[in-house]
Amino acid sequence: MNRETEEKLTSVSRREFFKKTASVSAVAATSVLVPSTILADDENIMHHVKWGTTLGDECNKNPYGVPSLYEHNVVRRTSALMSSAGDMHAAISMTPLHEQKGIITPNGLHFTRTHNGVAHVDPNKFRLMIHGLVEKPIVLTLEQLKRYPSESRILVLECPSNSAAEWKGPQFGTLQFVKGMMSCAEWTGVRLKTILDELGLKPEAKWMLAEGSDGSEMSRTVPIEKVLDDAMIVWGQNGEALRPEQGYPVRLMLPGWEANLCVKWLKRLEFGDKPWYAKEETSKYTALTASGKAIQHFYANEVNSIITSPCPEVPWTDLEKGDLVEIEGLAWSGHGTIEGVDISFDGGKNWVEANLKGLVLPKAWTRFSYMYKYEGKPLLLQSRSYDDSNNVQPTVNQEKAVVGVEGVYHRNAIITWKVTDMGEVSNVQIRS
Repeated sequence: MNRETEEKLTSVSRREFFKKTASVSAVAATSVLVPSTILADDENIMHHVKWGTTLGDECNKNPYGVPSLYEHNVVRRTSALMSSAGDMHAAISMTPLHEQKGIITPNGLHFTRTHNGVAHVDPNKFRLMIHGLVEKPIVLTLEQLKRYPSESRILVLECPSNSAAEWKGPQFGTLQFVKGMMSCAEWTGVRLKTILDELGLKPEAKWMLAEGSDGSEMSRTVPIEKVLDDAMIVWGQNGEALRPEQGYPVRLMLPGWEANLCVKWLKRLEFGDKPWYAKEETSKYTALTASGKAIQHFYANEVNSIITSPCPEVPWTDLEKGDLVEIEGLAWSGHGTIEGVDISFDGGKNWVEANLKGLVLPKAWTRFSYMYKYEGKPLLLQSRSYDDSNNVQPTVNQEKAVVGVEGVYHRNAIITWKVTDMGEVSNVQIRS
């Protein structure tokens, strides 16, 4: 038998197989989400594909691996609305949450906030000065810092102005811009307490000033209780060195607290007996209440959640009535561990309990899931999370009663996706 004859017989045999199994697969579509129309003569099944008949790239063509060319749209995105009068040196780029797999954000997709652009620090010239109310002030090189015993923790990092644009009503039409000022990663470094145990902290030390080495010299004050609890100085992210936009070579990490406090390109830690009242904690990053007074030392990010599928970027326009589809999302809390998530299909009138899946860790993303039989009806889809500190994610009205409508920080009200009878998804706000 020659090769041409063999290929023809093989093609006929495969075609007959798929014709026989097509009807079985169509029945399965009513119980699990699969394409409702099976093409027995699909060219991509019946014929050899290019990549199966040619040599691929050499093993080490890219010494530092890169994503597939077909994933070119999976990128961070920016908006002039999230910058300083359009200056992209003082701006933020958002993580594509609708493309997030699991709870670890790849380093290249981690959200980024800069106040004076991304600094590029020479690690050989890096110095960290620790002084003030300590018994033995010290200046450390990067190599000396890394000699301390290290640990790794999976932690979410969230900008306190995440969802800031939603303060008076829906502003953005995509999940990425509604909630993309956050990411979750494994961070590696040393507990600050470990260093301070060696240096000796004076009893009158009640506050710490953390200062960055970039052009903005970002500075924030941290109470000593947090410093001695779980504060870290980190140099690793997801198994590699920090990226420049994440503070290479060293940044501060305060688990659960607003990302602005986690000073990047760290150069100095000073200990004192009172707060420093830096610019970023007086004119900025304070929480304005309904009375008009601002809460200044307002640190931990609140309990929160968001449905990531469906969302405006991931609609249900390809579903048919009777299809089973998984509703997925992320929940997190700066106060502790997520205990549960509820889902509403009618804008908060009724709720069902979702399942938590995968790792459930303190101050990290937790994934939730709910299997839903699609009925082609309009929905007002919401998620509501609660944590082990008895915090429950509030409605928009409950949030506004506490922080008013002028504050742009620490907004954790329930987000609503409007799903039409055609499966399109849009961002709306429910006042209840």
